[in-house]
Amino acid sequence: MADTPSIAFVTFGCPKNEVDSDRMAAAVDGSALALTDDVATADIVVLNTCAFIQPAVEESIAGFFDLHTGWRTERPGRRIVVAGCLPSRYGTDLAEAMPEADAFVPVDQEHRLLETLGALLDIAAGSTGARARLAPGPTAYLKVSEGCDRHCAYCTIPSIRGPFVSDTPDAIVAEARWLIEHGAREIVLVGQDIASYGVDLSGDSDLSSLLRRLDAIDGHFRIRLMYVQPDGVTDALLETIASSRHICHYLDIPVQHASEAVLRRMGRPGDPGTLRALLDRIRAALPDVVLRTTVMAGFPGETDDDAAMLEEFVRDARFDYAGVFVFSPEDGTRAARLPGQVPTEIAEERAQRLRDIADETGIERAAGRVGETYTVLVEGPDEDGDLYGRTCGQAPEVDGVTFIEADVAPGTFVDLLVTGSAGYDLIGEVP
Repeated sequence: MADTPSIAFVTFGCPKNEVDSDRMAAAVDGSALALTDDVATADIVVLNTCAFIQPAVEESIAGFFDLHTGWRTERPGRRIVVAGCLPSRYGTDLAEAMPEADAFVPVDQEHRLLETLGALLDIAAGSTGARARLAPGPTAYLKVSEGCDRHCAYCTIPSIRGPFVSDTPDAIVAEARWLIEHGAREIVLVGQDIASYGVDLSGDSDLSSLLRRLDAIDGHFRIRLMYVQPDGVTDALLETIASSRHICHYLDIPVQHASEAVLRRMGRPGDPGTLRALLDRIRAALPDVVLRTTVMAGFPGETDDDAAMLEEFVRDARFDYAGVFVFSPEDGTRAARLPGQVPTEIAEERAQRLRDIADETGIERAAGRVGETYTVLVEGPDEDGDLYGRTCGQAPEVDGVTFIEADVAPGTFVDLLVTGSAGYDLIGEVP
């Protein structure tokens, strides 16, 4: 082991996990330990895991054993710390099932990672107070809240991440300023339920008031909202977005289903009429809005009529992007115990029909942007060396991108004329 032990991070799961990893990595970077982005040279790997659904659990466990049987055997004394959602969800059962792990750090203990690392290494790993922006590129995720109070029947998040807690407005604004000063040009606000921001704070703190404070920050940047639950899209929020300087006219609204009967079993509000009225209200306030959603096929008790209702809704709603998931009966959730479990084959067939409908609409809407001019944030070259960026209508990692036929620098904004499309992707050139 080197004189100064080096720590690397491997992250599975959603952008919220990426934020957690970046914060833990920043703590390491500001300590007596060395941070490295090269797992091959590290003395300890912190594996930040996802456990939202069973496939994510399996992926995280497979990632651990890949490290255990490969990376760790290459040099004696290497350690693996399992952090995040997996130890939060399974607790002591995980420690019994994975004795090969050297330590476990659940979500609510991630702020104590340095103590865990110091104990493993038998050194003082206290913070030096230094700080660095560790995630590369012009896009940065900023988590505004933790946990969730909704308790949807299928969801493990409350048991993993606990009850809903808002970060303070001052802390969020300070973090946003710091990110912008250190190269971020798009701030993506994330949380399990960001529309509920401020419900646990005193005064008039809510998502709209927070956005107004963020919008007042000087600089050339933009703000994106992700994971806004349908009942959180208020007129005040839409007015704030419409009048802002920096907020993208983009909303990610997970509707999950359109059948009122299915939504009630899920423990969620809504019905086809209210959901359609919501989309009409959004598009009236933001005529150029880009909409993403998430829907689920095969929830217990879903009938052929329920599935047909969801298909009709997705077709009529004309979302720009839609993530389609098959219900997963997760241990510890109410939905796993509900009667009427839909056979996997039928659920998969229903999901594929939804994907086909969503793709038909989304690809058509992308093609309809040919001839328009958009401001694009230049990200850099992809793995094939092609330069790409994203419009305000393209969220990182989940949506299409815009390929750039021009010589422009990463981290800058450029106005591009869209000259073509390929699936969900656009092709643009300087007009």
